[in-house]
Amino acid sequence: MAKLKGFRLKRSYFSFPYAVLSALFVILPLLITAFYAFTRNGHFSFDNFVKFFTTPNTLKVLLFSLGMAALVTLICLVLAYPLAMMLADSKINRSAVTVMLFIMPMWINSLLRTYAIKNVFQLIGMTNAYVAVIIGLVYDFFPFMLLPLYSILSGMDKSYIEAAGDLGSGAVHTFFKVRLPLSVPGIMSGILMVFMPTVSTFAISEILGDTSTYMFGNIINDWFTASGGSGWNIGSAYSLILLALIAVTMLIANKATGGKASATGNARVGGGIL
Repeated sequence: MAKLKGFRLKRSYFSFPYAVLSALFVILPLLITAFYAFTRNGHFSFDNFVKFFTTPNTLKVLLFSLGMAALVTLICLVLAYPLAMMLADSKINRSAVTVMLFIMPMWINSLLRTYAIKNVFQLIGMTNAYVAVIIGLVYDFFPFMLLPLYSILSGMDKSYIEAAGDLGSGAVHTFFKVRLPLSVPGIMSGILMVFMPTVSTFAISEILGDTSTYMFGNIINDWFTASGGSGWNIGSAYSLILLALIAVTMLIANKATGGKASATGNARVGGGIL
């Protein structure tokens, strides 16, 4: 604590700006969204949520989005895990130069990267919209899978692996019995960081895809950009439905890892790499 002219300055006071920003840009938008979602023509109503179940193909598009997000998450995990292992075990990673090469694309605007990929696809003659969207989503969200995996693997106590080797365990057996279980918090954190934004994305599928790759985020965007009517109300209701699905996903992930998926994995992303 410090004293400034008789005023006791507590450390908790430094959280005030963060609390104000959270109230303005997180809590207030959620309240506005909830207001629009539960009203129709200025009156309280559940019609906006009923619209979700009565509109043809809406549930189908949501299931397609969930499947697309699961596939993208799986691809990112399969590609990122061995790379994270290699970076965590190599000596060069101490300077974090190699890791920076993989996270530097995150410094570039996502839309710019998406349009760049679109130009590449046009040059090579890519015509499959589904494959194009998958590649675009993997490219865009791959660093979010790599970072928590690298963080948890680089901070792992290597004595467990050495002990397994001393006891006669082979490389494959050590991986499945020691390294993989210890890296579960990083895996779940990466899954959350990739799966959730993929479900709600709309720009990538709109730029790289066509009507066959229409995702739930595109439906929400269409309602909000619709002129007149109750577009904002329906779009807000759909947003809350998606938010509820994301919340359930987080609860399941935290339950599976004992609360370590977000508390441990995400907290170590910044401090474990840079």
